[in-house]
Amino acid sequence: MKLISKSYLLFLIVLFFSISCKNSSETKDQEIVDEEDMIPIYDYDGFEYMLDFNDEKTYVVNFWATWCKPCIKELPYFEELGDKYKDVGVEVILVSLDFPENIESHVLPFIERHNLKSKVVLLDDVDSNRWIPLVSEEWSGAIPATVIYNKNGRKFYERTFTYDELVTELNTLL
Repeated sequence: MKLISKSYLLFLIVLFFSISCKNSSETKDQEIVDEEDMIPIYDYDGFEYMLDFNDEKTYVVNFWATWCKPCIKELPYFEELGDKYKDVGVEVILVSLDFPENIESHVLPFIERHNLKSKVVLLDDVDSNRWIPLVSEEWSGAIPATVIYNKNGRKFYERTFTYDELVTELNTLL
C-alpha cells in the first residue's frame, strides 16, 4: 500500500510541476515579442488595453492583413494620417491579423517594403467569436476595420478609406 501511495504522490508532484511550468511559459495577459523582430503578438486579452486608452491622444486602430487587398490599398492613408497628425496627438496602431508563423515570411517583409512607421502589432486569438463583438458589436469580422477613439468618443468602421475620408472621420473626434 505504501508503494501505491508514494507512486500516487510522485505522480501528483510531477503533474503539479508540469502544469506550473506550462503556465509560467504562457503569456495570456502579456505581449509576446519576437526578440529579433520586435513585433508584439497579443491574444485579445493582452491587446484589449489598446482599445481603451484614456489620455489626451486620439487613436486610430486599423485591423488589416497582408493578404487583404483593400487593406493594403488604404494603409498608405493611415501612414500619412499618423505622420501629419502626430503633432496634435494622433497615434495610429496597425493590428495585423496575419498568422504568427507568417511574421518572418510575410509581415516583416511587408512592413519593410511599404516602409510602415506606425506601431504594428499582431493579434493572435482564435476565439474571434468572442473578441470581434468586444471590438464592436457592429463588426461582422470583415477587414479592413477601423476604430477611431479618444476619451471623448469612439467610432467604428467596417470599410476602406480614402485619405480624405479618413481625415474627415478623424476630425469628428478631434
